Amino acid sequence: MILQRILGVLAISASAASLGIAGCTPASQTIAETSQAQTKIQSPQPEAAPLSPATREPDVVYVPTPPEVVEEMLRLGKVSKDDVLYDLGSGDGRIPITAAQKFGTRGVGIDINPERIREANANAQKAGVTDLVEFRNQDLFETNFSEATVVTLYLLPDLNVKLRPELFRQLKPGTRIVSHDFDMGDWKPERVVQTPDGSTVYLWTIPEEIPANLR
Repeated sequence: MILQRILGVLAISASAASLGIAGCTPASQTIAETSQAQTKIQSPQPEAAPLSPATREPDVVYVPTPPEVVEEMLRLGKVSKDDVLYDLGSGDGRIPITAAQKFGTRGVGIDINPERIREANANAQKAGVTDLVEFRNQDLFETNFSEATVVTLYLLPDLNVKLRPELFRQLKPGTRIVSHDFDMGDWKPERVVQTPDGSTVYLWTIPEEIPANLR
């Protein structure tokens, strides 16, 4: 009788072991896995972050301003260390960076293309002027540039004219505006300079009183 009981226990143990080897999962583990699966199904998925307005398509194709034209723009604008320069449509950041290097000018670049902002930040890092310049991924038609004492542009004629009311609204009298290649419609420039490469640089100054025909 005792021998039969021992043999019976051994048979039960062997059967349980064989079931374990065959891949049977304990009940507690099955319940835990089922609970995890239900949690994954029931948990709400995070919504995609909304796109910033600054990620819309740029208004112009990016074309870098030649270094000699940058130099002429800064010269014509009489840029100094006491100025705050805003470059609207700043591209790779060369105008604010050059002003910071040559004159110690504080500068802000505005560009709608995040790739250009990354490039400009990398260029500022290489030039060692990150303490003087910053670049913002913004729409230049929606940004605040009211602290500027100099504004530089390389846009298109219709964009310059579209931007003109905002320049008048935000900028203080005496602020200089310098544009590469394109004018401001019927707002006549104070000076026009031709560079050796055939580029044109225009200069305006915000007047004390905006003429009625330009409002």
